[in-house]
Amino acid sequence: MFSSGEADLDNWLKNRALKNEGSGASRTYVVCTTERKIVGYYCLATGALAVAQAPGKVRRNMPDPIPVMIIGRLAVHKEWHGQGLGRSLLANALQRILQAAEIAGIRAVLVHAISGKAKAFYEKCGFFPSPVDPMILMVTLAEVKAILSP
Repeated sequence: MFSSGEADLDNWLKNRALKNEGSGASRTYVVCTTERKIVGYYCLATGALAVAQAPGKVRRNMPDPIPVMIIGRLAVHKEWHGQGLGRSLLANALQRILQAAEIAGIRAVLVHAISGKAKAFYEKCGFFPSPVDPMILMVTLAEVKAILSP
């Protein structure tokens, strides 16, 4: 059974991922061992951000609301913590978002950090906080391209 150390993330995978997949609310991507044990996952959903919630570099020349892609959940099994899997999952999510941006309007990527530790992880990966809520972090698509460049 998947156990990240965050009950909300574990319960979401168990109870909501398939339902959201079926309804079209989000798409969930998992990483499994050869024994088919889930060791990490993330989900993506489209969304919108009010101009008032966005910093200048996100809202500049954008409609209200601003089109965004949301990384709704990202978790790593606690046995795999500290091995770079979280960064790899985030990089994979960002690559998928860049692909989606080729066919749909996406100005930025947004995450709702579940904890101070999660917030620090996203900030270390180049995300910056919303001016109205420090637990909402984002990054522009231009910055995503820079993050993914070798």
